[in-house]
Amino acid sequence: MFSLIIPMYNEEAILPATLKTLHAYMEANFDDYEILFSDDGSTDRSREIVETCGLPHVRVISYAKNRGKGCAGRQGMLAAKGDVRLFTDCDLAYGTDVIRRLYDMFLASDYDVIIGSRNIGKDGYEGYTPLRRLASKTYIRVLCAVGGFRLSDSQCGFKAFSAKAAEAVFSVCETDGFAFDFEAIMTAVALGYTIGEIPVKIVNHRASKVHVFSDSLKMLRDLADIRRRVRARHRAK
Repeated sequence: MFSLIIPMYNEEAILPATLKTLHAYMEANFDDYEILFSDDGSTDRSREIVETCGLPHVRVISYAKNRGKGCAGRQGMLAAKGDVRLFTDCDLAYGTDVIRRLYDMFLASDYDVIIGSRNIGKDGYEGYTPLRRLASKTYIRVLCAVGGFRLSDSQCGFKAFSAKAAEAVFSVCETDGFAFDFEAIMTAVALGYTIGEIPVKIVNHRASKVHVFSDSLKMLRDLADIRRRVRARHRAK
């Protein structure tokens, strides 16, 4: 089975379109799949919309208090049933065509983790302003240097894990905020899992929910704690 995991928080405005698009795509491209929405304590009708959509292979998990995208991603990864588990954003920022390409790459390779990269290929940052492109690339370089891993795009919100890797990685991750990508990758590297990358590009430029300055500062503060936790777990083994 293939699991597609969608972390969400107050997404009632776009959920009907997302559900329609995903259901049509998955029905056309997969025989055995689930679409799992992980609700991060939404205060609007997000959970109700998914629960009452009436579409097969679609389910939702939720918890009462908003804790952050990292918590929603982690809970979704652990609740999923698939042999391959992919999370992507509710607005389908990277489109749908790349989903099957990633799954086929999993089947044809020995990778335990495959992540999307906007830095492979020429059009990964298509639609970005020059300043935003520069800021994103610089930030990614800093994160990879701090984490000690060689990847071209650690922060892309399009990542897939084998069931074994997902359960090993997300059962020990603790970060609830946007730095959860960093902790997940650093943990996967520490556990010896192999990581591949697949080119992606943003096709839906919805206004970001990330507050550039405040969230970036919080992420930078989180990095030292994450690195300390991951290294402590690794030494304890």
